[in-house]
Parts: sequence; C-alpha cells; structure tokens
Amino acid sequence: MDIAYWIVAALLAVFYLYAGGKKVAQSKEQLAPMMGWVDTVPMGAVRGIGAVEIFGAAGLILPPLTGIAPVLALVAALGLAVLQLLAGGLHLSRGEVKETGLNAALIVLAAVAAWLAVAR
Repeated sequence: MDIAYWIVAALLAVFYLYAGGKKVAQSKEQLAPMMGWVDTVPMGAVRGIGAVEIFGAAGLILPPLTGIAPVLALVAALGLAVLQLLAGGLHLSRGEVKETGLNAALIVLAAVAAWLAVAR
C-alpha cells in the first residue's frame, strides 16, 4: 500500500505542480491557448487556483514524508478531488464536454490517493 500511495501521490504532485506553477507564473495570454477558460475567470482567481494546486501537491508529499500530521495527505487528496469536481462543472457550463475526461481521471486518482492515505 505504501508503494502504491507514493506512485499515485507522485503522479498527482507532478501534475499539480506543473499546472499550478503555470497558473501562478504565466500571464492570461500565455495560459489562454492551453486553458481557454482563463478568459472568463478573473486573473486573481486563476492565480488562487494555481496556489491551491501547489499546496495540494505539497500536502500529498510533505506530511507522509516527514511524518508530521500525515492526515493532511488525506485532506489534500480530498481537496484536489473537490477542485476537479468544480473544474469539471466549469467545463460543462462552458459546453466543453470533451475537456471533462482529464477532470474525471484526476478525480479518480485523487480518490485513490485518499483511500491509500487512510489504508497506509
């Protein structure tokens, strides 16, 4: 279970560090080709979402690694699942049904990470 957790957590952490880092560091113009929804959301919210993704990635890795408050890994995984539920809702409201596949996959991975965090 431990190895499975670290594999899933590492995959999620890499994804969210990349995606969150882009949202925090890049301009709306740079993000728009990859994330069309940034034109309809205030840039402060985009930056906030990026920060949540980065903190979620840290929450998946740091607490179990250090042994300090390991329950935070469960909280991070559940938070990332909620984030993706909201993102899927945004895509559906914009008529971007094809975009929700990634959201669904990330929800499943976050749920698996949450389950493994408890089962460890």
